[in-house]
Amino acid sequence: MNPGLFLTFEGIDGSGKSTQARLLAASLRAEGHDVVLTREPGGSPGAEQIRTLVLEGETDRWSPESEILLFTAARRDHLERTIRPALATGKVVISDRYADSTRMYQGLSRGDLRTMVDTLHDLMIGIEPDLTFLIDMDPALGLPRALSRQTGEERFESFGAALQARMRAGFLALAQEFPARIVTVDGEGTPATVADRVLTRLRPKLPPPAHG
Repeated sequence: MNPGLFLTFEGIDGSGKSTQARLLAASLRAEGHDVVLTREPGGSPGAEQIRTLVLEGETDRWSPESEILLFTAARRDHLERTIRPALATGKVVISDRYADSTRMYQGLSRGDLRTMVDTLHDLMIGIEPDLTFLIDMDPALGLPRALSRQTGEERFESFGAALQARMRAGFLALAQEFPARIVTVDGEGTPATVADRVLTRLRPKLPPPAHG
């Protein structure tokens, strides 16, 4: 049984990270890898219910502290029901967002709560990805793209360009904080071009297909 591989995609809203997560999953499946493509908040039935609570409705619906608890609860359920079982059977798990998003959006944007985020993560989650792809994008390009989706979940995008600029700076700083785990990928260019950049960075850590 091959060990599983846990990959995550991070970036500001509209950076193309969700597209890149899907493209990577398709590429790896074509090569014979057993892939689980998931997302946060969400990725399990309970976590998807929490997603609705935190991403829809008024922007001040929850206090920052309550929001951190909700995201941590969603991640715990996701971990128990989706991530750990898949990794235990040697699958490649690709998650569109994970704990780094909480470190940024709740830990940075809504007050200086990074320590609280990390403490809860250590206590309740305790697992980091093997590799995180930070899709870096100028907010002037990413924000209009994010707002144009009109899914009803544009809550953080509605905080505006200034927040997205802070988030970009925060994600880049996080990449410097965890250089062995977080790989920064230029998000400008066609989706195929960016996907090639992702695969190039992944190859050295990619095990042979479990069913190849």
